[in-house]
Amino acid sequence: MLDVTVIEDPAAAEVSLAPIRARLLAELMEPASATMLAARVGLPRQKVNYHLKALERHGLIELVGERRKGNVTERLMRATAASYVISPLALASVQPDPARSRDQLSARWLLAVAARLVRDVGTLLTGAAKARRPLATFALDGEVHFASAADRAAFIEELAAGVGALVLKYHDASAEGGRDHRVVVAVHPTVKMPPAGPAESLPAADERSAAVSPTEPSTGSPTDQPV
Repeated sequence: MLDVTVIEDPAAAEVSLAPIRARLLAELMEPASATMLAARVGLPRQKVNYHLKALERHGLIELVGERRKGNVTERLMRATAASYVISPLALASVQPDPARSRDQLSARWLLAVAARLVRDVGTLLTGAAKARRPLATFALDGEVHFASAADRAAFIEELAAGVGALVLKYHDASAEGGRDHRVVVAVHPTVKMPPAGPAESLPAADERSAAVSPTEPSTGSPTDQPV
């Protein structure tokens, strides 16, 4: 079982989003049969079997074993990943495109950049899996507590200058055998998750800020690297 996998096929994304099928995926972190799942989710075994076949058809679950129970052979299924991310590729022509409106201070542009990151890394993972080759990536995730908005602005200015200097130092467009990599650096307020309590409680944006610096391989040009 993979830690996380990316769903690129629109039909698979639709299947995974159905509430009962999402529940079955969660239940299948460990192998289980349709009979076992029926008791857990409160549905007839035949109905559970119908949903399992749909999940299996789209590669979201897999057969890991069989066992005899009386005159019946039970199929033991398990999710193919512990968690799933739906790629913007599943949205086809309406997927976010950072090239439409480049604005480093726009949260919506940041969201489009993040969506492209999911799309590109998902595509790279799929290719690496087919080629049975490792994928070289790096990500840095941290949190900064700024004393003031002025400090945050100064931090962003220094961060942009520092990353820009590194790009100028190491970028070599004439290097034979080299490979383009995309660099993404983002700063956004931390989301404070509510304590366990009433269902109507919603996450709220905290005044703290988080600096997230994932660096992933791609075919993008170094001149289009957001800093």
